Amino acid sequence: MEQKIKVDFTKQTGKIKPMHAVNNVPCMPYDTHENNLFAKLQEAGVPYGRLHDTGGRFGGAHFVDIENIFPDFDADETEPASYDFAFTDRLLEEMVKYGIEPFFRLGATIENFHFLRAYHIYPPKDFHKWARICAGIVRHYNEGWAGGYHFGIRYWEIWNEPDNTPDVEDNPMWKGTPEQFFEMYDITARHLKALFPSIRVGGYGSCGFYAINTDSFIRDAHSSPRVGYFIDFMDRFLEYCQKNGTVLDFFSWHSYADVEDNVRYAAYARKKLEQYGYGGVEIFLNEWNPGIAEKGRLRDAANIAAGMCALQKTSTDMCMYYDAQITSTYCGLFNFTTHDVYKAYYAFFGFHKLYQLSNEAFSETGAENVYVCAAVDGFKGGVLLVNRNMEECRFSLAVKGANPDEAVCYAVDEAHDFERISWPGSTITMQGNALWYVEFKVKES
Repeated sequence: MEQKIKVDFTKQTGKIKPMHAVNNVPCMPYDTHENNLFAKLQEAGVPYGRLHDTGGRFGGAHFVDIENIFPDFDADETEPASYDFAFTDRLLEEMVKYGIEPFFRLGATIENFHFLRAYHIYPPKDFHKWARICAGIVRHYNEGWAGGYHFGIRYWEIWNEPDNTPDVEDNPMWKGTPEQFFEMYDITARHLKALFPSIRVGGYGSCGFYAINTDSFIRDAHSSPRVGYFIDFMDRFLEYCQKNGTVLDFFSWHSYADVEDNVRYAAYARKKLEQYGYGGVEIFLNEWNPGIAEKGRLRDAANIAAGMCALQKTSTDMCMYYDAQITSTYCGLFNFTTHDVYKAYYAFFGFHKLYQLSNEAFSETGAENVYVCAAVDGFKGGVLLVNRNMEECRFSLAVKGANPDEAVCYAVDEAHDFERISWPGSTITMQGNALWYVEFKVKES
């Protein structure tokens, strides 16, 4: 049977969403010199940078985390002198300068060595005061308070992975009960929305949905009761929110699974939110990575680009790759030693080409392990093709609304870094793990 991919530029299916956002930025801008890696993110059009685990362990001591910005919980939260914004200010200034909108996580960095001592992952001793401290941070960055800014940061996420482990003693993110978290979230979300109605408040950075099989929940999936707890926690959280009318503008979740698993998880998240009356909220996969085993290789670029294409076609509103910090084990974008970009960088660069066109066009793959996403804007059309097969793949491309034999093609493969190659026309042979971005002139309708 012939393998065929179809694209129809005359049929718009929605908007291209920010599937190419990231966690963090390449490095902490301690000085005022132009940073080439920030410029690289700008060139790739990275739209958002989520601020979590920022600066390394314990938030680098001075970045982002609530206890870094407000180190003395007993201090007066109405006094600017109680806050230490210095390093976070510098970071956000640089992000905004390069067009990367901060996605601000209110909470703490994961403490993987909490068994030695836990520092910032206990429930605050006064939830209402914690909410007021969070409001001080929003006011500083959005309303100019305390010598601040008018950045207009839209997304404010409350905490990260409180569901990490059911046993409090083993949990590196939340040394409290689920009920304590639900209450803290509710109090904080209400307070922030009352003061700043235009911002989007949500959470909670769920650890994910590894324990599902199709649409049903299997408690012993993956042979770990821990992943079952992720599901239980979500149900209890949403039940609490439904009962109390809790503010939830967006729901965030995480995954380090394969592409097709993530597609199923995205559907599960939407179904669960609808079940509890939150079907209209935005859903963000705001921590994801296909795995570090292929870091630095072409295969990683293919996995990431395939994930973006596949999740664009789900109800997911944004994806945020973890991690863009060059010092992170999970950073597949930049080489720590040379500061050069890895092949995976071009997955972001390529998807941004679609994002610039704004409107998603119909596309469908009939080729095994080949992913496609298309976009259109007036007389410009673009198609991102990804071959996740290890070997080369041959297929036909049927294009409606443009001449399939007249196109400009840019390849990312072992020999090319988003460089122009000869366009073969409607019959295509792609190298294994390659990705192509193809530009078409759309016909006048």
